[in-house]
Amino acid sequence: MPNVSNLSAPASFAATGRCQATLGAAFERSGRGLHTGRSARVRVSPAPAGHGIVFRRHFRDGRSVDIPALWHHQETAPACTALRAEGVLVRTVEHLLAALYALRIDNALIDTDAEEMPIFDGSALPWCEGIAGAARVEQAESTRVLRVLRPVSIVNGHRRLSIGPGRGLTVCAHIELCRFGTFDWQGAITPHSFQQEIAPSRSFGRFMRVMAGRAYGFLTRKPLLQGCGPRSAALLFRDRVIGGLRMEDELVRHRVLDIVGDLALIGYPVEGLVIASHTCHDLNHALVAALMRDRTAWELV
Repeated sequence: MPNVSNLSAPASFAATGRCQATLGAAFERSGRGLHTGRSARVRVSPAPAGHGIVFRRHFRDGRSVDIPALWHHQETAPACTALRAEGVLVRTVEHLLAALYALRIDNALIDTDAEEMPIFDGSALPWCEGIAGAARVEQAESTRVLRVLRPVSIVNGHRRLSIGPGRGLTVCAHIELCRFGTFDWQGAITPHSFQQEIAPSRSFGRFMRVMAGRAYGFLTRKPLLQGCGPRSAALLFRDRVIGGLRMEDELVRHRVLDIVGDLALIGYPVEGLVIASHTCHDLNHALVAALMRDRTAWELV
């Protein structure tokens, strides 16, 4: 793990003391889901102060269900972040949530006609581009910030994840991959750093495991990796990445992207230092739940 003793976000990027914000206009995106392989249309619209981030899933019979993007609506699903309310599911929401969080959009309504968000190229860039095109508009109400007061940790074998006191949101991430080596990334999550360093990184997986997962999903009719391929993920085959990497440490940067998206389920901007080693969605979700259930570990300011 890299040295994190002096790692903290710049004071100018502290989350406290800012106004809530929404979008200046709605934008739309469409594409196939990573797991279902099915087409989805998504419209991200402005919302009033205090609204938060809410998914609204529409059905052909005219019915719609609202699903708040909050940790207690999180449901376990393979290789993604899923939310459920009133028996209705939306999945693979983490890249959109990460983009909204990092670009400081507190309030938005996300209309969708499908169970799963589009995966696009496996990165968060399409979402960032949509948000940038719609523009950020500040609202009169100030935002409350969740400030971490003491460390909370989750350990599962070689996987370790913790969050402790820090300035702004800062992440230190580490992974080791057979045939590829060791990768580390650390830094403050700001609108600029996220768009330039984190958002372009793609979902990744071992090619043979992805193919086996696709076959299993097809045979069992379960929504697993049916839309996964070289256009939607960085696929690792033997000692290379099919199509190459966008940056040398792209794989660990995508772990950071997922961490940001999963922390967004807290529902407030977070001030804390995250240290992650071989983390995954399940570990991210467990950390969020452990933090939120320990009322002595944080305060709202």
